[in-house]
Amino acid sequence: MEIRELVVRAFQRDLSDPSALSDAFDSIRLLEPEDFALAHERNKEVRRLSAKFAAEQKSLRMFELNKRSLLFDAPYDFDAHCRYIEWNRPNDKRFYIPRRKQLLRVAKSLQKLADGDLDLLAISLPPGVGKTTLALFFLTWLAGRSPEKPILGGSHSNAFLRGVYDECLRILDPQGEYLWHDVFPTVQVVKTNAQDMMIDLGTDKKRGKRFATLEFSSIGSGNAGKVRAENLLYCDDLVDGLESALSKERMDKLWNLYATDLRQRKIGDARELHIATRWSVHDVIGRLEQMYGENDRAEFIVVPALDENDESNFDYGNHAGFTTAFYHEQRDVMDDASWRALFMNQPIEREGQLYNEDELRRYFELPDGKPDAVLFVCDTKDKGTDYCVMPICYQYGNDFYCEDVVCDNSNPEVVEARLVSKLLQHKAQMGQFESNSAGGKVAEKVQKEVKEAGGIAKITTKYTTQGKETKIIVNSPWVKERVLFKDNSIIKKDKEYRRMLNFLCGYTMAGKNKHDDVPDAWAMFAEYVQQLEGNKVEVFRRPF
Repeated sequence: MEIRELVVRAFQRDLSDPSALSDAFDSIRLLEPEDFALAHERNKEVRRLSAKFAAEQKSLRMFELNKRSLLFDAPYDFDAHCRYIEWNRPNDKRFYIPRRKQLLRVAKSLQKLADGDLDLLAISLPPGVGKTTLALFFLTWLAGRSPEKPILGGSHSNAFLRGVYDECLRILDPQGEYLWHDVFPTVQVVKTNAQDMMIDLGTDKKRGKRFATLEFSSIGSGNAGKVRAENLLYCDDLVDGLESALSKERMDKLWNLYATDLRQRKIGDARELHIATRWSVHDVIGRLEQMYGENDRAEFIVVPALDENDESNFDYGNHAGFTTAFYHEQRDVMDDASWRALFMNQPIEREGQLYNEDELRRYFELPDGKPDAVLFVCDTKDKGTDYCVMPICYQYGNDFYCEDVVCDNSNPEVVEARLVSKLLQHKAQMGQFESNSAGGKVAEKVQKEVKEAGGIAKITTKYTTQGKETKIIVNSPWVKERVLFKDNSIIKKDKEYRRMLNFLCGYTMAGKNKHDDVPDAWAMFAEYVQQLEGNKVEVFRRPF
């Protein structure tokens, strides 16, 4: 009987029986030399079923089978490796499983880097969420897979690298709490050098080599001839802080050090992994993104502390995570620039930033008296993750106070109902909807429902042919001069208003923009008001 047929028959049995599932697992182990990909694909089914039945049946055999299934994949699958090596650790000490939901995206990109699908991976996450620890799991995994290929790690600080060196030794310790040696049973630590922070791995302690498997050296310490990166160049926090980041001269010097002291140590097809707080657009990651941002063999991961709804991206639901309340409090006690760099991964100076939050006009409450007009525009939702954006402004003289906004990418039915509600709530008088795509139908529907509800808003439509980027840029001076936005102190709990401001100030003229709907809506508002002002009729005495 052929092995493939044996596997098929094994998986046709009642796999809720521990013996049957164990036989199925044994069959794919026999299949591995013949069809590696299929064997490990079927192993995922074994892992899923063993986890399911271990929980349902309280079965120790299923529990152990789940462990064996993870070990089978661990040398080749980074996610499985991270889960397996902590199997014996107490639950409250485990790093990966409690954070897996949030870090799986990063783990998958690290897998692509290891498999050769990427040449460069840059990761920017907030402090304390586990990016460096995950990187150390990755370094030691690569080291076990290819101990003959040196990995070079660099940072601004020897003290930081000392911690990295010590943690790698803890992971590699055969008597320690990690199960790294189960994954790579033939590989061992053959030599260490604490002074130079080097760890050499191999299968024979008597066979050393010139360049150690794991080497760590601070940037600028003169690495020529001392270290080599044949497997991976790992750079973690090359910028030492805010003071350096604010100096373009220092960033230029740092780039030159990286290029000559670290990057030149690469040989062959060595790949690069960068982890850093995004202090400056001129830092190493910023310049690499300018060079390789359009390259499909480079990936730049940026996950801010708070998502578009002002909620934590890293609430792990346990002692290790960071709640929304924690991040909000942190934001309140920090200056805006440091908060954005450290926690939101937005550099101190935004290259090509069109709207700087500090230059926007702000207000705490509306002026006394009735507004001259209540105006609005609406950039309707097109498709996918696009946002429908409708600012509502109260006009007092030449100034327009943004009193409310819809900034929503929910289902069209939900958004349209909200548009009607907001127009009625503010007794909005006049406004314009963009009629591109489905905008005309949305305007017609909203106008009908507002009228039926007794509202007074008069909606007109406009089809836009002008390029979006040009329209946004040329109308930005008018928005900065004529529009006032609510002060941050009074919109702490208004997620939608904050989202609108984040999208507005996040727009850049230098590079791609994930969300340009908000600045586009404000450009539309500027054009609409200027059109109204241009159509005013003034009565004057005849000069003759």
